[in-house]
Amino acid sequence: NRSRHFSPPPPPPPLPQQQRTMAAAGTSTRAARSSSRSRTGAGKKSSRKSPSPTPKSRKNKGIKKPSTTTTTTKKKKKKNAQEQHWGSGGDADKYGAFINAAGIILLIATTPFLAVMIWDVFVNRNGSVSNLVSSISRKTFKGYLKDMLPWPTKDAIVHLLSYATFEALLQLYLPGKKHFGPVTANGNIPEYKANGVLSLITTYAGFFAAWHFGLTSPKIVYDLFGEILFAMSMFAIFFCLFLTFKGLYFPTDSDSGSNGSFLYDFYWGTELYPKFGPLNVKQFTNCRFGMMAWALLPVVFACYQYERDEFLADSVLACVILMCSYNAKFFYWETGYFNSMDIMHDRAGYYICWGCLVWVPSLYVSPALYISSIKPAVQLGTTKFCAIVVAGLLSIWINYDSDRQRQEARRTKGNMLVWGKKPRMIKAKYETIEGESKTSLLLASGWWSISRHFHYLPEIAASFFWTLPAGFDKVVPYSYVIFLTILLFDRSVRDDRRCAAKYGTYWKQYCSIVPYKVIPGIF
Repeated sequence: NRSRHFSPPPPPPPLPQQQRTMAAAGTSTRAARSSSRSRTGAGKKSSRKSPSPTPKSRKNKGIKKPSTTTTTTKKKKKKNAQEQHWGSGGDADKYGAFINAAGIILLIATTPFLAVMIWDVFVNRNGSVSNLVSSISRKTFKGYLKDMLPWPTKDAIVHLLSYATFEALLQLYLPGKKHFGPVTANGNIPEYKANGVLSLITTYAGFFAAWHFGLTSPKIVYDLFGEILFAMSMFAIFFCLFLTFKGLYFPTDSDSGSNGSFLYDFYWGTELYPKFGPLNVKQFTNCRFGMMAWALLPVVFACYQYERDEFLADSVLACVILMCSYNAKFFYWETGYFNSMDIMHDRAGYYICWGCLVWVPSLYVSPALYISSIKPAVQLGTTKFCAIVVAGLLSIWINYDSDRQRQEARRTKGNMLVWGKKPRMIKAKYETIEGESKTSLLLASGWWSISRHFHYLPEIAASFFWTLPAGFDKVVPYSYVIFLTILLFDRSVRDDRRCAAKYGTYWKQYCSIVPYKVIPGIF
């Protein structure tokens, strides 16, 4: 892939005039001699034997040229291996080149502003879309952005850099077991340090210690949050540009290269597992920065609401309990996440890295931000509070248990019980780009007998329950639920396409046993 970036060698320089004249004269003399030999030998059989083949030519005679069919088959196998492995595999032409490129340009042009607009609507406009539309119609969109965008102050940048540095140090230096991810299509094996739970506990302790010693406070973070988001949004764009060029010219390993155009390279990424020295970039952006911010910020906003109103509203508490439970589950199961589509297939580009650095702290945290910002704070009452928390915790547990079932079935190679029975498993064979044969186990029992991506349903349900304390007066607080539903349903289609390219007939067999992608009987 990298070879396409090199230019062909330049043509040799022209000969000086004197050398050109001598070369031409020599050519004429040789042509005359050749013509003379042809005339004298006409009609006679030459007595000179044909030169015997040299060892090299004899060797070449024994070599058969590979057939076009064989070459095409090898290229097809390599393309299929790339499609099942790389983040852009099969997605670049999913909807047609023009539509796909236009969609990517639209996302890159709008999402940096949307991330900050979410904060503005929830904090300054009480979740009112009509208020936002009215403001834009009065000032024009450019005027609205000029007044709304919270340009970062020194305090906001210090908070942002302190958090990022702290999380990077935790990833590198907190103790944790060495964990190896699945082998890639190019034969590389990614390596991680599994210290997610300890990092989560240390992050919570670090925030409360900083609050205790006056280094920060919930109100300071709440007041600076818009500036922090905007600063992170701008920085993440340049960070993704840097990752694009690093993958093209200084890749960490062979799982890298161009997607065919700079636009796709920037959006989908050029490296699967980039590293800065010992720091695994995707583990940092996805887990230590993005997901850790999602775990920490709801607690910070709940403390802000408590300081502001001098009591903790049960609506805020319900939201925080569910979000923190979900994220605690994530870090407990972090090694399982290393086998997910985000890590195994999607490269480190704008789609993943900008999303985890900015979109997660903005949109994913938005229900907690909105519920904590409501004045006066909403009180649910004991019955509603308990119903929401129990339903949300059940959804989170089912989401965890479904992932656990699959992970345990693969770890034990099916030597376990799933819902009291021996699991039904398919041994699916596939090949790496180098032609090495591998095997994966596909579970078709338990939760995975319901649909091929069943675990998406309880995840969507959990997001609905932690947003439910916001009530139904406005649709905007449910933006994350709507976004997540679209994201996961699209991901189920993308994942199916990759698995079909990877496993071939074995995937068809699996689909015949488990016919639905997400919702049984519907989709």
